[in-house]
Amino acid sequence: MSDTLSIGAETLAYDLVGDGPLVVLAHGMGDSRRSYRFLVPGLVAAGYRVANVDIRGCGESRTGWTGYSRTDIAGDLVALVKHLGGPAVVVGQSISGGAATIAAADVPDVISGVVELAPFTRAQSADIGGLLRANAHRAATVQLARVLFAGSLAGWMRYLDLALPTKPADWAAESGRIRASLGRPERMAVLRAMAKTSPADAG
Repeated sequence: MSDTLSIGAETLAYDLVGDGPLVVLAHGMGDSRRSYRFLVPGLVAAGYRVANVDIRGCGESRTGWTGYSRTDIAGDLVALVKHLGGPAVVVGQSISGGAATIAAADVPDVISGVVELAPFTRAQSADIGGLLRANAHRAATVQLARVLFAGSLAGWMRYLDLALPTKPADWAAESGRIRASLGRPERMAVLRAMAKTSPADAG
């Protein structure tokens, strides 16, 4: 059973396990806290208290938020750490990496450390030469464009296939869960909203 934190009229869902210094795990867009399912047991065994959160609009968290920027997510992470009695190290992946950067810069007494996994923390520019040379990069960019402009579930699943050349053992079931979640219009709308945000606020 998930714990929840109310922020305004919306709620975040999270799991809290273990004892010790607090670590908050924040996943990337289009996913859920299940992306850390293999990491949580190791952190708990190493002596950490682990809060694994569904960022706004994802997983079991509500979808009615007014914004999905890195700054918005950073505010949620800070609120969660304060709620749990921080400080905390925040592990952020993709869009949450940028959010963790903002949170640490805003309240360094609350966020004691940041671990970034493939973060988006700077404004992106198109590398046409790179796109022409790197087939996988070009293919992934095309699939992200399908998500951004058309809300293509097939495009997102193809993107994940390219982004994860080595799949976890439970990928058949996990990819089915992701497909079912993003097959809901309100969840796909969140993914598209996140894809449209600029990482410039985290730079």
